[in-house]
Amino acid sequence: MYIKDQNSGLPIESVQVSQANSQMLFMTNNHGEVDISLLDHSDDILISKNGYNATSISWNSLEQLDYIIKLTQISIDVDEITITASRWDQKRDDVPLKVTTITPNDVTMMQPQTAADMLGKTGEVFIQKSQQGGGSPMIRGFATNRLLYSVDGIRMNTAIFRGGNIQNVISLDPYAIEKVEVMFGPGSTTYGSDAIGGVMRFQTLDPKIEGDKNTSISGKALTKFSSANSESTQHFDIQIAKGKWASLSSLTNFRFGDMKMGRKGPEEYLRKFYVERFDSTDHIIENPNPLVQKPSGYTQLNMMQKVKFMPSENWGITYGFHYSETSEYSRYDRLIETTTTGIPRSAVWMYGPQIWMLNQLTIDHKADNVFFENVSLKLSQQSFEESRIDRNFSGGQRFRLRTNLEKVDAYALNFDVQKSWGDHHIFYGVEYVFDKVNSEGSAKDIRNNSPISVPDRYPASDWRSFGA
Repeated sequence: MYIKDQNSGLPIESVQVSQANSQMLFMTNNHGEVDISLLDHSDDILISKNGYNATSISWNSLEQLDYIIKLTQISIDVDEITITASRWDQKRDDVPLKVTTITPNDVTMMQPQTAADMLGKTGEVFIQKSQQGGGSPMIRGFATNRLLYSVDGIRMNTAIFRGGNIQNVISLDPYAIEKVEVMFGPGSTTYGSDAIGGVMRFQTLDPKIEGDKNTSISGKALTKFSSANSESTQHFDIQIAKGKWASLSSLTNFRFGDMKMGRKGPEEYLRKFYVERFDSTDHIIENPNPLVQKPSGYTQLNMMQKVKFMPSENWGITYGFHYSETSEYSRYDRLIETTTTGIPRSAVWMYGPQIWMLNQLTIDHKADNVFFENVSLKLSQQSFEESRIDRNFSGGQRFRLRTNLEKVDAYALNFDVQKSWGDHHIFYGVEYVFDKVNSEGSAKDIRNNSPISVPDRYPASDWRSFGA
């Protein structure tokens, strides 16, 4: 007999199998298997395990199920904890706004291709996409610079988060997430004006201190394939812990082919032709399968490394490194635009590689004095790089290949304090943010590579913000 989890389909180890009129007790192995040949065929089989609903089954019913039993976990209502509203742990009932939570179990069931898809599959966050390599969240009608993105307590928003749609959220790895909280309501008091529409807080996997002198090693791996866009994803993470130290490493590789739309999609989304350049001329090529959005594929690499040290129960020091990089990817909605004569407006319209890097140092301290119980200091440095490349198919600009490159270096300091008196709590702290923006516009004539002067997209500038 095989015993599995109803939701995940994974085998369950150490499940007790017995009968009421027998003293024999059997248990499943790590593959969820148990030999029941010695049991009495005239008596029902009793199946139980802590954390799961116990059940009994007759031999006839067991045969009809091909000797495969699926157990459901016991649902226990507890006071759920959220930290989005105040940066500290709070009971969900104490938060006056709606908060939706995404857990690793939810991600396992969703199997999202990107972090944007993960948010969209909740059914409560709308995701705008202009191309496969996109995903701009919208909450209650607010988007982009009216929503706050937080990664391990560090704001992801920068000075160039504009009013138009952005796809920075795809830089996050949905398979390296420990918990996501989406707050549907203004969080400006805690996070600043960017949070007027809502807050999306992403907590990534965190190394766990075992406190054991022996070395503990654990991890998981995942690989998956999707036929609609030939997606191929591989992920693994590994944790090593010993004594007061713990380390966690994560790596995910995404590869997406050209997206194939359904046959019942709108006519205007079909890719009936595409543009290729050869023999120094742009040519319109008929697409043999208009359902295939050519070109729309891209690749992405995500890496994460965390190291934690706890010299005592009251002190914790964590260093985190995050890196994400995509390949170039085309903006599909611009490539299917045509002129009144039916020819493409653009020969080239793509985004360059989107790169995001975060270095973070967090120091946590617990004490019991008149001023605080918990203190957290976060120092962070982020680097962002994005670009867009375009060229018209016809007209006077058809030989001008334009590139707008943006780079932002963001530095932040967060100091947060929490104190409780009975049922009363006070949260206070300071935040300092410094962004350095470098924007460069360039172009060249593709016939002879001669430079063409074009304006920058943003002014080169510094941006500072201080809040308390």
